[in-house]
Amino acid sequence: MLNDSKRIFLIADFKNDSPKSIRLERRRWVKGLIRLGHDVQPFSFWDIAEQKRKWLLPMKHRWEKAKAFEIMLEQIRCYYPDILILCVLKYFNTEMIREIRKAAPRAFLVGRDADPYPRNYVPRWFEILKMLDLAIVTNAGVWMQKFKDQGVSRCAFLPCPCDPDIQRPYPNVEEKWKSDIIFTGPEGHKRFSAEADKERQLLLERLRNRQGVRLYGCFGFPTLDGIEVFQAISAAKIALSINVVNDVPLYHSDRLVNCLACGTFTLAKRVPDSDLLFQDGKHLRYFDTAEEFFELAEWYLAHEEERERIARAGMEHAHREFNCTKMARHLMDLIRTGDYNAPWKVIL
Repeated sequence: MLNDSKRIFLIADFKNDSPKSIRLERRRWVKGLIRLGHDVQPFSFWDIAEQKRKWLLPMKHRWEKAKAFEIMLEQIRCYYPDILILCVLKYFNTEMIREIRKAAPRAFLVGRDADPYPRNYVPRWFEILKMLDLAIVTNAGVWMQKFKDQGVSRCAFLPCPCDPDIQRPYPNVEEKWKSDIIFTGPEGHKRFSAEADKERQLLLERLRNRQGVRLYGCFGFPTLDGIEVFQAISAAKIALSINVVNDVPLYHSDRLVNCLACGTFTLAKRVPDSDLLFQDGKHLRYFDTAEEFFELAEWYLAHEEERERIARAGMEHAHREFNCTKMARHLMDLIRTGDYNAPWKVIL
């Protein structure tokens, strides 16, 4: 592996000024790539821009971004990366990508986009992805096809990784974290006001005042960050995973793998081809309606042995198949060969 070790420059918003940094997906990519034997130089673009704003003169936002970009280019030129991974797109434009190309002319450029998009919405950073060598996304449906339709040369589905080191069961947690049912996340998403799954709002409204339920991040309830997120999930008997949109093949936010990796029995809203990732009745249970969710929740709350059997199988599958090292290996296979081996593989 040493002879094949690559220098990888990874640009992201690591939120180093917040406990939120502990639970971010990009942290898992860095960890997985290092464990494969590669050298990774992380660059937190927004954190550098914020430092310039706080520590220097109160300049305009445009200046802060320009200074952060100048610092980034200098690091790229000195690092001579083999691979450059761009995990944040909203701060960049096509001219900045051209400058990155000049700074690292031999580097393979990858863009990671984990966001869902309404069908008629085309972000300005699609123009950036067209300039890269590979785009990796979290769905295998209409949003992925939109990338191709907009001219992205190569696009591959890679689901969100987990980190078994910190996403695992936490025994003897404080009583305040224990619950029958847990959900983390907002009740909706303003970008999807027209296309949002009405079941999500209905489910959360019914759960809102139910005894034994913990909601974090919606209806004014506080959010959780750091290891407390995983402690709270692992202390719940049932975790709810439901997207804002649930009709796109293979699309799940990282909520799904977060819940499963923490060893919690998970009820997830079914999306097309879900069983390619996790099998119904073996690793978790899928539901199609709010009524079905509550029927399943009541049954599994009353049948602890079966609930824990499925939860254990789901955790083991998540830790084995979706850990950050294995997912990083899939990414490196894509970069080296244009292909990877997984039952859920989709490449356009």
